[in-house]
Amino acid sequence: MIIGSLRRRAVAASALVLTGALALSACGDNGDETEGSGGSGAANTSADAELSAMVPDAIKSDGKIVVGVDASYPPNESVDPASQKIVGWDIELFDAVAAKLGLKTEYHNAGFDTIIPGVQSGKYEIGVSSFTDNKEREKAVDFVTYYTAGTSWAALTGNPKGVNPDDACGKSIGVQQGTVQVEDLTAKSKECAAAGKPAIKQVVRKQQTEVNNDLVAGKIDAMAADSPIIGDAVKKTGKLEIIGEVYDTAPYGYALGKNAGQFKDAVLGAVKALIADGTYTKILTDNGVESGAITEPKINAAES
Repeated sequence: MIIGSLRRRAVAASALVLTGALALSACGDNGDETEGSGGSGAANTSADAELSAMVPDAIKSDGKIVVGVDASYPPNESVDPASQKIVGWDIELFDAVAAKLGLKTEYHNAGFDTIIPGVQSGKYEIGVSSFTDNKEREKAVDFVTYYTAGTSWAALTGNPKGVNPDDACGKSIGVQQGTVQVEDLTAKSKECAAAGKPAIKQVVRKQQTEVNNDLVAGKIDAMAADSPIIGDAVKKTGKLEIIGEVYDTAPYGYALGKNAGQFKDAVLGAVKALIADGTYTKILTDNGVESGAITEPKINAAES
């Protein structure tokens, strides 16, 4: 699978290889900081002594792992309006991974396209935000895979504007900034122009929740995002439907710095342990996202 075909949460290579002062300047978050969600997965997970011993002293010295996350991508990661905690199945699963390593989690809500540079600079010890593992990103960070997802499209129920994901020329389509959906629409729009058809009208929003709201309000004709996100929006709003088929399935991965050493092996071991003891399956099933479950997590599993 070529890099350009990955249709989900990705940023351009130039944004990933920032280092030093430039990277630090790109890594500002909004100041939100929360402890782990304490979901049933973490609550029922005991530390593995062998895996815990693999965690670098610099990380385990304070008993926690600092995590960068864009909490605007329900049901994977979002902010609970009642408690203001960062929640979601992605969060619950990583809480369990951290617990297996004998650590607690401290989440920092940040702009999606600032997280990988933040991991590079050392601001975050890991990035957990529905990152697709692809070759371009692997130049900047290492990934431990834990899930698979594809791209889906949604429209208002009945698809009143008649949007076809394979031919969306002249339609207004919403996507979140920093994602490969933006690149996808750009490529599709060029195909429209080459065929003498009107360009796709891209409506790019900072947060996925804004895209969802635009579609429900009828401000756009359709939207494209990861399959779990589209499924959740359809379920929760009751006003949308999935159009077309899921495509370009690829792995999600936890993003770790290139200098993480055996820490990435510890995280990999924790994911494997959660799969083996059933915690992984329970978390995904309880959240209705079990269709993306994997059986063999890997380090840097992107296809070329």
